[in-house]
Amino acid sequence: MPQQPEPALTHRMVPSPAGRIHLVEQGTGPLVLLVHGFPESWYSWRAQLPALAAAGYRAVAVDVRGYGRSSRPEDIAAYRMLELIEDNVAVVHALGERNAVVVGHDWGATIAANSALVRPDVFRAVGLLSVPYTPRGGPRPSEVFAGMGGDEEFYVSRFQEPGVAEAEIEPDVRGWLAGFYAALSADTMPPGDAPDPHFAGRGGTLRERFPTGRPDWLGEEQLDFYAGEFERTGLSGALNRYRNMDRDWEDLAAFDGAPVTQPSLFVGGSLDASTMWLADALAAYPTTLPGLSASHILDGCGHWIQQERPDEVTRILTDWLDSLPG
Repeated sequence: MPQQPEPALTHRMVPSPAGRIHLVEQGTGPLVLLVHGFPESWYSWRAQLPALAAAGYRAVAVDVRGYGRSSRPEDIAAYRMLELIEDNVAVVHALGERNAVVVGHDWGATIAANSALVRPDVFRAVGLLSVPYTPRGGPRPSEVFAGMGGDEEFYVSRFQEPGVAEAEIEPDVRGWLAGFYAALSADTMPPGDAPDPHFAGRGGTLRERFPTGRPDWLGEEQLDFYAGEFERTGLSGALNRYRNMDRDWEDLAAFDGAPVTQPSLFVGGSLDASTMWLADALAAYPTTLPGLSASHILDGCGHWIQQERPDEVTRILTDWLDSLPG
């Protein structure tokens, strides 16, 4: 028999509380919603879309509110977690589906986990890449981050004040993104005895600590795409996610300490600070993710996990999806 043609990659706009969400879909079957992190795009899932489609899934990667061709509200509070959860629900319903598996990377992992937590009626399983699930709790987030780094400023704190990070990034979006991606990639991240690129010296910038090399996964085509998106949109929509962490802490008070009980998956990189710093969260998974099917730490992998190790991550995702109850 002749080989069946690969299903086409389709771009769509669907209505959401933000106004519109841009998504890219491929394949037919059970819906798998893919949610990216900072500073990324639907394009971060370019390797997974065709592979999941070929495996019998309807793979859908969104531009999160504030990114790409999705709506970018001006109000900073419009980027709070509850709003992003409702965007995900709106996408599922706009696609004519009742439920979905949600998979996220970086901030997308936190959005995915909270989508499953708040709307278990819609999200039947959750996959988390790079950033472990940590239930709401503890002190106000801004207070925690302000206490990190001593005389240095943690990048999350730096991103809090509107305009500060934009002033560093937007004069040379392409150069800043290339350095940021390199700083967190396994093959280009600074050695352990170098100044940590997650922090800026007082009066300094994050970029001055970024490496100058280019990771293997980031060719000219890939950097052109990311730089083009952020040169067109600016960075405020993306950065506004960080500026709502205290609002999220308040909004989600009713879920303090709550576990995500649906079937779940975690995949992290052994060299990723997000995974290493949150080792206690991984250790707490029997309590916080009681439905955890599998947890994988990829040796020698950095933060951009589905781009650094596309085949391995795709295989793990597909095997997990195939194991879920119908």
